[in-house]
Amino acid sequence: MSISTKQSLGLLVVGFFLACARSTTTTRPTPEPNLPILQADGGGATSDVSELYRSIGLLAAPNPLAFVGKISSFASAYPDTTLVLVSISVPNRALTFTREGDRYRAPYEVRITMSRGDVDVASVNAMEIVRVGSFREINRTDESVIFQHYFHVAPGTYTLTTVVRDVGGSRAATQQVTVEVPRLTTGRFSTPLLVYEAFGRSVLDSVPRLLASPRSSAVFGRDSTVAVYIEAYGQGTRLPVDFVVRNDKGTRLWRDSATLARKGSLFSGIINVPISTVGVGIAQVFFTRRDSPDSAKAPLFVSFGEDIPLMSFEDMLGYLRFFANPSRLSALRTAPLERRATVWAEFLRATDPIPETAINEEMQAYFSRIQQANAQFRMDRSPGWLSDRGMVFVSLGEPDQVFERNAQGQVSVTQTGPNTRIQIWQYRLYNSQLVFYEETGRWKLTRPSETEFLSLNSRRQR
Repeated sequence: MSISTKQSLGLLVVGFFLACARSTTTTRPTPEPNLPILQADGGGATSDVSELYRSIGLLAAPNPLAFVGKISSFASAYPDTTLVLVSISVPNRALTFTREGDRYRAPYEVRITMSRGDVDVASVNAMEIVRVGSFREINRTDESVIFQHYFHVAPGTYTLTTVVRDVGGSRAATQQVTVEVPRLTTGRFSTPLLVYEAFGRSVLDSVPRLLASPRSSAVFGRDSTVAVYIEAYGQGTRLPVDFVVRNDKGTRLWRDSATLARKGSLFSGIINVPISTVGVGIAQVFFTRRDSPDSAKAPLFVSFGEDIPLMSFEDMLGYLRFFANPSRLSALRTAPLERRATVWAEFLRATDPIPETAINEEMQAYFSRIQQANAQFRMDRSPGWLSDRGMVFVSLGEPDQVFERNAQGQVSVTQTGPNTRIQIWQYRLYNSQLVFYEETGRWKLTRPSETEFLSLNSRRQR
C-alpha cells in the first residue's frame, strides 16, 4: 500500500490513521471489481452498477466519473457526539492522468458536506493527487483510490452531499443522500465495515485506525475471506457476538459466533467471513449481541472478477460457452458447492494469458465483446450476442474487413436467392472468410461458414 497524495509533506503509511481533521487518499495494488450487469436470461449488459450499489445502502455515482461511498458511525468520548467516517472509492480510469517524469499524476477534488436544512454542520474540501508508476495502472477499474475523512457531529438526521471532480478533465459527479447518525452508547454496535486492514483503538477520543473498502466487495475464487471491523460499547471484559450471512433473498448462507475483546474503553475486533460459503452475488452480514437487543449489518458484494458480470454460478457457465472448451466448463459444472471457489480460481489461472497481473485480460475482453454484441446486433436476434453475427464477434473478435453485396450466386441457392444480401467477414489471423446472408431481417451464417466457425471457435477456446 502507498499513500498517493501529499507526498511532499512526507506522509508515511501510519499517517493514514492520524487525526480526524486529515483527509487521506490511498492507492491500492490489489484490484476489486467494477461490474457490468447481465440479465440471467442472456439480455443486455450495462457498465453502470450505481443503482446496484445504492440498493445495498452505499453511495454510488454512474459513469463517466463513477465513485462508490460508504458511511459508517462510531462512538466518541461524548454521548452527544458521534464519529462519522465517509469513505470514497474512485477507479483510476475515472481520472485524467498526465506525465510527471517517469510517473503519471491525476489531481482530483472531493467536497463532502453534512447539513441540516440550510445550515452546513460539517464539511471538507480536499484537493488530492493520485500518482502511479506505469501507464497500465491508468486504466484500472478497481477500487484503486480510496479517500476517507472523519467528522464529529451530533446524532440526528443530515443531508450528506458528496462531489467528486476530475481536476485534469471536465468530469464531475454529485450524490446527495439522507443520513441518520445514531447515538452510540452502552449496549450498541458501531457500523460494521469491510476493511483491508484495521488496528482498532482503545480510547473513544481517537479514531479507528483502518483502511475501509467503500465498495464492500470481494472476488469469488481470489479472496478466501473478507474482514469486517466492528466495535461494541458497554461493560465487561469480553463480548460474545453472533453473526449470520444471508443472500438478497434472505436465505441463510452461513452463521458463526465470535468474542470481541475489550481494548481500553471499548470492544473491537475483526470478523473474517469465508467467501466460499457466501458464493457470488449480494449478501448481508448481520451481527447481534448476546447482552443487549442491538444488531447491525454490513453489505457484502461478491463478484467473479474485474469487469465480469454479476450473475449466478450456473448462468456464468452459459456465458462462457464461446470462451472455454467443454472439458473446462464441465469441471466447473460438476464441482460441489464447497469446492466452487477453488475450482473457479484454478479456471482463472488456467485461462489467464498474463498470470502476473491481477485480472484475466482475455476474460475481461470477452465480456466486453458480449456487451458490444448486445448493442450492435440486437436487431438480428435477442439477445444480440447469441445471434450468428454476435456469436462470431464474441468468439473471434472484430473482423479485419467487412464486405456487403448481393449474393449473385456466391452462396448456396438452397439458402439464398440472387438478390439476397450477404456480408463477408474477413479474419486474417485465421486466414478465414465467414459469409452471412440476410433472411427476414436477420443475418445468418451460411452452412459452410457455420461449420468453419465452429471449427475456429473450438481451436481458439482456452
